[in-house]
Amino acid sequence: MILELDCGNSFIKWRVLSPAQTGIVAFGSVGVMEELERALQAIPALALAHARLVSVRSDEETAELVAFIAGHFGIDACCARPELSRGGVRNGYEDFARLGLDRWLAILGAYQQSPGACLVLDLGTAVTSDFVAPDGQHLGGFICPGMPLMRNQLRTHTRRIRYDDAAALEALVSLEPGRSTVEAVERGCVLMLKGFVQAQLEIARGYWGDGFETYLTGGDAKLLAQMLPRARLAPDLIFSGLAVACPLP
Repeated sequence: MILELDCGNSFIKWRVLSPAQTGIVAFGSVGVMEELERALQAIPALALAHARLVSVRSDEETAELVAFIAGHFGIDACCARPELSRGGVRNGYEDFARLGLDRWLAILGAYQQSPGACLVLDLGTAVTSDFVAPDGQHLGGFICPGMPLMRNQLRTHTRRIRYDDAAALEALVSLEPGRSTVEAVERGCVLMLKGFVQAQLEIARGYWGDGFETYLTGGDAKLLAQMLPRARLAPDLIFSGLAVACPLP
């Protein structure tokens, strides 16, 4: 079996693949390594032979994760690293090592699924966009605050904006002008995201007309799925790129 980890700043997404990589045995999301240990121990007949991970955490935290896997399961984890090129894609950053690993793997995953021009939109804590030309040349991209950052900034810096996550979710049943603070904030943030995404589409059309694929990934991808009916909703896009970056021996 193969253990895959996507270690973000707040959560660790994980999944276990069957030995032949033909299906997902189990998956989940945890906050700390102890929770990951308990989740994996609950899988019947778990027999890990390989592990690979991507981490945007500090070098020390990533080293702890690698040591945890080695200590508990007796296997060495392959860690995705910054690269100038991989899987037919060439990193477009002036300093290739500065491109976030989550963005790099999402690009690799998208190009692996459909080699050709593509726009990759990752809607998480931050929202990122990346443009890849038909020949695999990464053209760069943009970064802006995502829903969690926009929401938390308003809550933190505006005294009278106070509401919980349940109210936030309920407020998004429509995008009509808000008649309460929670509706006004949540719907306003979504409209800002929509404006950002619309600008990315215009840039992509300027490059390639309609001859490109759009990929949506990240926790808030579903919020904009209706706006982009032709887009590919790909929640596991980073894992797809991880398989490209860390192929099995």
